[in-house]
Amino acid sequence: MKIFFDRLFREKVTIEQMIRLYCNKIHNTNGQLCKGCTELFNYALQRVDNCPFSDEKPVCNKCPIHCYKKEMREKVRTVMRFSGPKMLFHHPILAILHIMD
Repeated sequence: MKIFFDRLFREKVTIEQMIRLYCNKIHNTNGQLCKGCTELFNYALQRVDNCPFSDEKPVCNKCPIHCYKKEMREKVRTVMRFSGPKMLFHHPILAILHIMD
């Protein structure tokens, strides 16, 4: 039940599932992440782990500090545009919690 109470853990799980969904559908990887998506996922985890707001971390698009490099931010946006609507069907609890955050 950590997913309901630990905001940073939930963010990591959510971005992982979004990237995994994107990579599976766009790169046809059958459950594995390709090299580029693995790099994006590791970068996203690093950003969450180093967030100066810690447990009070806002969702990235509402954050006053944009810590993602421009190139990586665009990649994450592409993933989120693709995966966001599909999350309601593939991971409904994560999707609802992400919307509520």
